[in-house]
Amino acid sequence: MDRANLVPGGGCPYRRPAGGVKRRIAGYHRDDEGHWVADLECGHGQHVRHDPPWQTREWVTTPEGRARFLGRTLNCVKCDHQIIDPIETG
Repeated sequence: MDRANLVPGGGCPYRRPAGGVKRRIAGYHRDDEGHWVADLECGHGQHVRHDPPWQTREWVTTPEGRARFLGRTLNCVKCDHQIIDPIETG
């Protein structure tokens, strides 16, 4: 069995949901290097860098912009990669 595609959520419990696992932004903090990290409702963090031309997220550069994005969803990479082991789950 290919365990790379096994994640919780939608349809078959062992298939990665199309488009990834979406989580709402609950807040923000800065990491050790001063980059902004969105605190997601699941408890994980997702970097939200404004680093043109690779990442264009100008909204993260101001308090007003960050406030405007509270409650919006981002793909949670950590939730996306959690794997369920069907042997352990019965």
